[in-house]
Amino acid sequence: MDVVFHIGAHCTDDDLLVRSLIRNRETLAAHGVAVPDPQSYRPVLREILVALRGAPASDEMQTAMLQAALDGKTAKRLVLTNPSFLCMPQKALAQHMLYPMAGEKAHWLAQLFPGARQSFLFGLRNPATFVPALFALSKERDFAAFIAGADPVRLSWKDTVQRIRNALPGAELTVWCNEDTPLIWPDLMQVAAGDGATDLAGGDAVLAKVMTPAGLARLNGFLADSPALDPAARRRAAAAFLDKYAIPEAVEEEIDLPGWTGELIETLTDRYAEDIAAIAAMPGIRFLAA
Repeated sequence: MDVVFHIGAHCTDDDLLVRSLIRNRETLAAHGVAVPDPQSYRPVLREILVALRGAPASDEMQTAMLQAALDGKTAKRLVLTNPSFLCMPQKALAQHMLYPMAGEKAHWLAQLFPGARQSFLFGLRNPATFVPALFALSKERDFAAFIAGADPVRLSWKDTVQRIRNALPGAELTVWCNEDTPLIWPDLMQVAAGDGATDLAGGDAVLAKVMTPAGLARLNGFLADSPALDPAARRRAAAAFLDKYAIPEAVEEEIDLPGWTGELIETLTDRYAEDIAAIAAMPGIRFLAA
């Protein structure tokens, strides 16, 4: 069996990927791909993860997890998602790092189905917007207490991804930027679903959130009239239409945190770009670029 773990990060997805795949459940099932409702398996996986703490799951435990996820059905490929697989939002900035337990928790997840062929999906986000969004998600009221003295300039996705990569020597690891999600969404859905299932519905689900309805209709019309375009050309077309028909309030984020100046936001954005370039060049990483 192939097992796909979508491990976050927080504030990059809001479960849209699993909802988009569930929309295609019948098509995927015909290709042996199961996308169960997260509430059916998340409590069971959490309990077993804590009990095992990185030890391999027994056959009985694996059977219990599959029963919770599949409810007696069979599958060749199983997609499991949880933005808190690596930690809860309140702990994502502990030890002055982004997801300090990322490597350890990734290893724990791999041991749930140690005999399976495994894939991990991980979306990143500019710390300039990620930290404020994470703070809001955490429900904390005191930002200083939330960030716990961490220097935002030192927060490195490159370090986090490297720790995950090191912990998963035999697994596929796919990484992308949340900022590119509207343009790469069909590709991301395809990576999660596997090579067998194609022509999935909902490839414009993210574009629909940031592009005017008229613009999206024109883009879809253009793509329908240009079936020979390869994925890269389709992404370029989507980028061009988005540039013209973007919904301003959907693509522009206002950052209002104590002490966060325009200069700091620019510095964080520059560091993020450097991290992304390094991650895209890492061996063993499939990087989905717009």
